[in-house]
Amino acid sequence: MRTSNVQRRTSNIEREETSEARSSADRLPVYDLEERLLKYAASVIRLAEKLPRSRAGNHVAGQMLRSGTSPLPNHGEAQAAESDADFLHKFSVCLKELRETLRCLKLIRLVPLLRDLTPVDALIDETDQLVRIFVSSIRTVKRNQPSGRR
Repeated sequence: MRTSNVQRRTSNIEREETSEARSSADRLPVYDLEERLLKYAASVIRLAEKLPRSRAGNHVAGQMLRSGTSPLPNHGEAQAAESDADFLHKFSVCLKELRETLRCLKLIRLVPLLRDLTPVDALIDETDQLVRIFVSSIRTVKRNQPSGRR
């Protein structure tokens, strides 16, 4: 019997076996989406604090703070989803907010609102990776739903 995403955490932490026989090359990498989103939100906050205290800087910082910190609590809501539809909705909100943050980051880069764009480029890369993770997760849930519920 298959377990739906609604009934399990979205964390993919692989527990290491205690056996000495298993080599480190055989272990899956430790991966926890909640921890990654936590670090992402912290990076967004740090970047927003670096933006200039100008009309444009304040506006973009505020918008980026809202959209860039939203995926973390929405992911938590998805873990407590009451149905596949609820799970999909929460993950879709995460995806929407990540895409909005990506546009803010691209705007910061284009203007540019900062001299050192290294943290912006790093966040653009991480945002792109997170977008891909959420798109893939949403597709998987939709694919695994009974055909009448898509």
